[in-house]
Amino acid sequence: MSLIFIPPFVQQINSKIAREAGVNLSVLRLDVMHPWVNGNKWFKLKYNLLEAKQKNFTRLLTFGGAYSNHIYATAAAGNLLGFHTIGVIRGEEKLPLNPTLSFAVQQGMELVYLSRQMYRQRNTATLDEYLRQRFGEVFIIPEGGNNLNGVRGCTEIISEAMPTAGYAYAFDYICVACGTATTLAGIALSLHEGQKAIAFPVLKNGAFLGEEIENLLTNYLASGLPTPYTSPASWELMCDYHFGGYAKVNHELLRFSQEFSEPHGVPLDYVYTAKMFYGVMDLLQQGFFAKGKSLLLVHTGGLQGNVGMEERLQKVYRI
Repeated sequence: MSLIFIPPFVQQINSKIAREAGVNLSVLRLDVMHPWVNGNKWFKLKYNLLEAKQKNFTRLLTFGGAYSNHIYATAAAGNLLGFHTIGVIRGEEKLPLNPTLSFAVQQGMELVYLSRQMYRQRNTATLDEYLRQRFGEVFIIPEGGNNLNGVRGCTEIISEAMPTAGYAYAFDYICVACGTATTLAGIALSLHEGQKAIAFPVLKNGAFLGEEIENLLTNYLASGLPTPYTSPASWELMCDYHFGGYAKVNHELLRFSQEFSEPHGVPLDYVYTAKMFYGVMDLLQQGFFAKGKSLLLVHTGGLQGNVGMEERLQKVYRI
């Protein structure tokens, strides 16, 4: 099972803010790997898709919102790898379909809409049984690929882009946007002692993810699945950069995204990476990172969501 990928790479950022802070700043460009299945989405899908193939499933079912990067990537990967895909979408159908859901349908995904109340029962045996009765034998992937297979894939994110095994050790901090915490858990398991993972939740009141992360790490280490290290590196949540909550955007974030992207040639998505990059630059200005340290910012892709987001925002902001 394979897709044709461009290898991710590390890009150095020549930033005045980083220079004044005395910190080296680089970006891990996962967004360039594939036009449709890129970023952390591929890593979270990889072992789920492999297990589905090994167990001879022909149909995949997963969950997401109307602008979900996970829905977008699963539809594309499923189509490329010969699966029939079913997307369970939160909320009521709204026509015409937005660009994310239009693309999913073009890739052959069957869309099913659940009320928000019923959608909250995802990841429960009750809803799983309902869906299997409705659709028959399907391989269910949790929202965002948030399971041990997803964590396993994310343990490979850092090593995939490193030109040599030792190059990853050059970074003191690995920074990543955080939604379900799957990516953060995988990265924490792939770092050596002395490195630290810093996650920027994009949800309001994101401190609750601390417990989610601990559970993922505990369950993964108890599962016997392969891991680069037998204990995770230290990690920390920075919960003040959500800009009002998931998929919430204001003019300040839009302006930052444009001002960062243009000189550095690194496009940012408004839902995840823009918030993380904004947070890092703010912390640099506060002197949070000691001089001489090296930071690696993980670009987790998701740029497809900007199209739909811009349609929603163009009446309010000039972007």
